[in-house]
Parts: sequence; C-alpha cells; structure tokens
Amino acid sequence: MKKNFLDRFGPASFYKSALMIALPVMAQALIQNLVSLIDNFMVAGLGDIKMAGVNITGQIIFLFMVFFNTVCMAGGIFMTQFFGAKDKQGMRQTFIFKLIAGTFIVAIYMFSCFVIPDKILSLMVKGNAEADSILEYGISYMKIMGWMGIPWLFSMMIGSSLREIGEVKVPLVISVIATLVNTFFNWCFIYGNLGLPRLEVRGAAFATIIARSVETLIFIGYVVVKKPDFAVRLSDFVHINFKLFRNILQKAWMMICSEMLWAIAETVTTALYNGRGGADVVSGMSASFAIANLFFVAFGGICTATGVILGKNLGSGNLEQAKTEKVWLLNGANVFGVFMTFFGLATMFLVPLVFKNLSPNSQKICSEMVFIMALYMPAWVYINGQFSVSRAGGDTIMGMLVDGIANGCIVIPGIFFMARCTTLGPVAMYTIIKAVELPKIWVAGARLKQEKWVVNLAEKNKVSC
Repeated sequence: MKKNFLDRFGPASFYKSALMIALPVMAQALIQNLVSLIDNFMVAGLGDIKMAGVNITGQIIFLFMVFFNTVCMAGGIFMTQFFGAKDKQGMRQTFIFKLIAGTFIVAIYMFSCFVIPDKILSLMVKGNAEADSILEYGISYMKIMGWMGIPWLFSMMIGSSLREIGEVKVPLVISVIATLVNTFFNWCFIYGNLGLPRLEVRGAAFATIIARSVETLIFIGYVVVKKPDFAVRLSDFVHINFKLFRNILQKAWMMICSEMLWAIAETVTTALYNGRGGADVVSGMSASFAIANLFFVAFGGICTATGVILGKNLGSGNLEQAKTEKVWLLNGANVFGVFMTFFGLATMFLVPLVFKNLSPNSQKICSEMVFIMALYMPAWVYINGQFSVSRAGGDTIMGMLVDGIANGCIVIPGIFFMARCTTLGPVAMYTIIKAVELPKIWVAGARLKQEKWVVNLAEKNKVSC
C-alpha cells in the first residue's frame, strides 16, 4: 500500500525531542556567528584592505577547523554509540583519541601560523590587484592567532563530547560567556577604548585568544566538577586501547579525506574568486559568508540531532527503530531547509547595516551571494542530514564517494576552467559550481538505501569488562 505524504513524518513528540537537541546547538552557533558578524562589522570600519587581510587568514583557519571537526565527528560516532550502550570506559578511550589526534592538528596549525604564514596566505590572493597590502595585514593577524591553538584544542574536544552525549545546554552557556568576552575585548582593542591601545587588526586577534582561553578554562572547570562519563583519569592514559584507536582511525581517514577535499575545494574556489578584482571582491565575498553563517547554523543542529538520536538507537541495539527514525529525520530536514531559505533571504537586510563602511561594489557582491546561498539551503540541509545518517553507523565511505569525488572531479576542475576560460564574476562562478549539490543528493540517497550505516559499533568495539 502506497504511503501518503504525512506518513513519511514522525509524531510531533519525536520532532520536539529532536529540536531539544538541535536548537541549543544552533543557538550556540548563532551566538558565535553573531559575534563573528560583529567582528566583521568592527574590522570593516577599518576599510576593505584590512578586512580582506583578516578574512584570508580566516579562510586558512577554516581549513584547520574542518580538520578539528572531522576528528570530533570520527570520535563522535563511537562516543554516541558508547553512550547508548552505557560503556563509560569506551567513552573515555574515545575522548583520549580526540585529544591525541587534536594535538597533532594543533602542532601543524601553530607551525603554519608562526613559521610560514606568508607562504600560505599568498596563495589566497594570487592575481589580486592589492595582494601586497592585503598580505601585510593578514600575516600580522595570523601570527597572533597562532596562540589560539592550545585553548582551541580543549574547548573543541570537550564541547563536542558534551553534545555527543546529549548535554547541549552546557556548551551553549559557555559559548555565550566566551562570545561576550570576545565582543568586549574587540571593542577595547580594535579601536582603543577604555584607555587601551588602538591595535586594529591585531586587536581582533588578541580578543579572540582571550575569549578562547576563558572558554577553555570554563570547560575544564566543568569537567573537573561535574565529571561527565567521558572525563578521563590518569590511569586511562596508561591503559590506552589501541585496538579501538585503530578502529576509529579506519572510520576517520575516509572522513578526513572527504572533508579535507571539501575544505580544500572551498579554499581553492575562494582564492580564485579573490583573483577576480581587488580588495572589494575579497571583502565582499567574505562579508557574505559572515552573514550566511547566521543561517548555516542549521547544519550543526541537524547533524548533532541526527547523530545523537540514531547513534543512541544503534548503540543500544534498536536497529529497526533507527531505520524508521532515519526516514522521519530526513523528511523533517526537507521542511527545515525550506524554512531556512526564508530566514536566509531575510538576512539580506543586514548587508547595508553591518557593512555600510565597505565599498558599494563589496556590498553588492555580498547581497548577491547571500541571495544565492539562501536558495541553496534546502539542498544543503538535506545532504547534511544524509551524511549525518551514514556517519551515525560508521559508514564514512559514503562521504568520500559523494563529497570527495564531487569536489575532486567536478568542483576543483570546474572552477579552474571558469577562472581560466571565462570572464564570469565571482557570484556567477559560485552559483554554477554549487549546482553539483543536486546529483550528490541522488548518489547519497542510493547509498543510504543499502543500509551500510545500520551497525552497532558499540557492541563490535566493546571496551567495558
């Protein structure tokens, strides 16, 4: 018997429980992105070139953030399932994996910031008419941001682990505190308020480091006092479960490859967009992403809710329930994506308010980009839901099949072709290349039908005696 439209959705109580997980995650990201927008507003007051210098550094930091998030997601697959199986030792070992892998990333990040910032940032402005001026400010900003590495490690690993066991409100509260600290010190340092020196671009970096440090200290204090199930003891480091680490790495490397290919594709395309003009193009494109991040919060919400709900079911052995709720979640993502399109279109009104100090061409580019990104939201929300389903059960191959191949074989060659063989502007280039998302949804759907993701990883990797 053929199901009607409403049969594809779960009960209201299910979506309520999903929103109880997703909304605090989205609220946390929204607050962080609002502060980022305020940062951009403050830096934009310094002019196109200085804003461009900050934003090309931000693109490099974005690469490392993706790397960090991938490690968190790989560990999170196991953390959530161990949580569902009530395996505390498994959760602790997973957290240790995150710390060790994250330390490796921090070492690369700090080396990049302190030793070779000029070589890295120069790649982001090849062909730009004002490359030398932009690089001057970008390098000074990046050298200071290198000190963010260590607090970044602990806040990312603890915050992600709390969300993976369903404690989503604590990271939200801590994030609010950190963002208020960041905003206050931006106001102090960028323009030299309260008798402090006017540091401009360097001031924005100092404010970020102070905020990250405060955030980390609060997270560590919470873990010491509340002792969540993943809180490690010294004895856990002595008895490391290398078999579990190997299994996590087997899942992680595919995710790392696909996510880094995506991040590299985004960075390459951004560099090519930046070559289509001067500082106005760099600042206009960067400003559009600062605004789009306000509705991109949908991705984190749906990924966390999907991972927690399905991971808990899989880890506790409720495989059929997981398959049913997968359908409910993806259909809910369809509706949610449409809603986020309207929210995205509404944010266009912020452009002349927040970025009034940028040049008219920068504002024009920003508005057009926000419009295009809002229209793509239903597709992006849905495919993020698909990836979250596959990863909940450890099917990390799907990400490489879909995202990795699309970026490696279509996006990067396609954007180079448009840059070399056409005179298209950055917005037109972006609009065309992002059409690759539509066939990706079809391929991901075909993979999910094979149900490779329906696996109880907690039982297969049991750590408790």
